[in-house]
Amino acid sequence: MRSVEEQQAKVTAAAVAPRPVRVAIAEAQGLLCAEEVVTVRPLPGFDQAAIDGYAVRSVDVQAAGGVVRVISPGEGGSPDDADDIAESTGEIGTVELPVVGTVRVGERTPTRLQPRQAVRVQTGAPMPTLADAVLPLRWSEGGESRVKVLRAVRSGDYVRRTGDDVQPGDVAVRAGTIIGAAQVGLLAAVGRDRVLVHPRPRLSVISVGGELVDVDRTPGNGQVYDVNSYALAAAARDAGADVNRVGIVSPEPAAFREVVEGQLNRAEVVVISGAVGGAAAEGIREALSALGDMEVGRIAMHPGSVQGFGQLGRDAVPTFLLPANPVGALVVFEVMVRPLIRLALGRRHAQRRIVQARTVSPITSIAGRKGFLRGQLMRDQDNGEYLVQILGSAAGSSSHLLATLAEANCLVIVPAEVEQVRMGEIVEVAFLAQRG
Repeated sequence: MRSVEEQQAKVTAAAVAPRPVRVAIAEAQGLLCAEEVVTVRPLPGFDQAAIDGYAVRSVDVQAAGGVVRVISPGEGGSPDDADDIAESTGEIGTVELPVVGTVRVGERTPTRLQPRQAVRVQTGAPMPTLADAVLPLRWSEGGESRVKVLRAVRSGDYVRRTGDDVQPGDVAVRAGTIIGAAQVGLLAAVGRDRVLVHPRPRLSVISVGGELVDVDRTPGNGQVYDVNSYALAAAARDAGADVNRVGIVSPEPAAFREVVEGQLNRAEVVVISGAVGGAAAEGIREALSALGDMEVGRIAMHPGSVQGFGQLGRDAVPTFLLPANPVGALVVFEVMVRPLIRLALGRRHAQRRIVQARTVSPITSIAGRKGFLRGQLMRDQDNGEYLVQILGSAAGSSSHLLATLAEANCLVIVPAEVEQVRMGEIVEVAFLAQRG
């Protein structure tokens, strides 16, 4: 009986990432970037106001908080008289500037600011020529024609300079980066409408079994719903694959082989459930053996010890045979199929995150088999320690129950040589996808 690690090594050695493709940035989210995206334009592309306020020359408002009053042209006097006027009026910390215009977002006509003037600007508006700072509205007694400055600003205050975010030649998104919302936004900001990515591997899911009916029909005597094609398709999407749920296929060898052969021509991974054990599976195995090397046997794990893996068709497509038992099928998928998908996506870390947790109840496992048991992971609010509660029976008759897997947020990993885990002992736990 092969160990879990030996089988995983055999499976992951067959992982082949599809060739990178160029897609619209709206379709790139969640994929791995396959190129260095180098910018050709600065971001922002022009000096712009970072806040609503007044564009000014910082030198003109440095006296705010001192004893100078700046007089607008036409009011009388000259700038050289300002100190004398301030001293005679007794006004402390006051600067006034005339407002000579407004620059709105999207303005394309350049505006030139003269010394000792202000221009009203909106957030994101281009800065007038000669202006080097923005006076926030809250630092002024705002006006339409004149503005009284209550506080000085320094050169560069509340201004986004050309190229502050990205300079020409900078790498905006690096190869190997997972493209998320921020990366999509940055690609748009630097003018890229398409990007080279590692595409999702195409995966086909097939259920086989004469007892199966689809969920839109009422099962007759001896029939059951096809659970696995839906559950495995969902698990594959969660892993990042582009999924084709074929559904129920006849176990008649010729018909079955024809369907599988068709999927091998369109998919990078094929997953078949319900065809690993018993006399009914012999015809299935024979049909698959005509398409390539398919090995079916026992792996030292539970649930799902009986499983198959091979590389079929002219392209040696990785193909899995999983148990009919829904829990066993999902656990085998998690342990064997999911890492293959993650590697095909170009991810460096194919496995789930593993943490150490203390058991809050005893655990029984099967001697000689590595256990992947359903559990609920919790955290002690006092000391932050992880705690885990096993769900259902590890080695008993309830191992097939899908309801307990639906409640699980982790898999408790029990080494093959361990049969009993006492309450309070430390075990390894693999996080499953976070729910809701």
